[in-house]
Amino acid sequence: MISPRIAFLDVDGTLIDSGEVIADSTIEAVQTARANGHLVYLCTGRASVEIYAKIRDIGFDGAISAGGGFAEIGDELVISRTMPEEAVARMVAFYEESGYDFYLQAFAELYPSPGVRSRFASYLQDDQDRRGETRTDLESVTGEHEHPALKAFADVRPLSFTGIAKSVFLAGDLSAFDRVTAALSGDFHVITGTIPHMGKGSGEVTLGGVNKGSTILQLLDKLGLDASRAIGVGDSNNDIEMLQVCGVGIAMGNATDAVKAHADEVTTSVLDDGVWNAFRRHGLI
Repeated sequence: MISPRIAFLDVDGTLIDSGEVIADSTIEAVQTARANGHLVYLCTGRASVEIYAKIRDIGFDGAISAGGGFAEIGDELVISRTMPEEAVARMVAFYEESGYDFYLQAFAELYPSPGVRSRFASYLQDDQDRRGETRTDLESVTGEHEHPALKAFADVRPLSFTGIAKSVFLAGDLSAFDRVTAALSGDFHVITGTIPHMGKGSGEVTLGGVNKGSTILQLLDKLGLDASRAIGVGDSNNDIEMLQVCGVGIAMGNATDAVKAHADEVTTSVLDDGVWNAFRRHGLI
């Protein structure tokens, strides 16, 4: 009988590409690994509400979302690492004083500032222009004519300071990351690279100590599993702690050099069977 492993998969750049399409081999890898008795969890910077149905319908044993803010076993929320209201208020005040667009992530809600929708629309168009032609043989996981994020970001309403686990900031100012870090890093965990082509004009903020890696350890404790049995697969800066705590940390071929430096090994790229090859190498499929 096989000894089960547990795999944690990032979403953007790992499970799906920047055009939000997924390789058939990735779907097969996840479903085959689970059929073989292994556990497969999502581990993403997205809020739970941003994990679209076509992603969840692939079939996972649970999810870590909001960069470590929340964790679900099946459909049950078992970990919630939210910010104190006064910390959220301080963070929002800094964004507003600086003129930065931002959105707040609760478990099942997004709270955008008024400029987020138009900035995100520009990002989506710029990304499409950079890619040129899209992969017509693969279907987008959004399954929508209008990107669902644009619908969510159009819902500008009073901010909630309760139940917030993470924020994302978006700015044309390339010094934004440095300014956010200087203002907030004493109490918060600040990373850059949320939207790669924006560079230091974007980033994400969680409470100090809250990241994918530390939440993985809490979740493994609840599951009664040792970190040595865990495999983490990711491509961006918010995956570094995940790669560090898992028994095997695997960087995608399309990962940044900084992420690859923290990985035990590198697989192929997201649409070049990266997840399949990683799972195959370690006997999950």
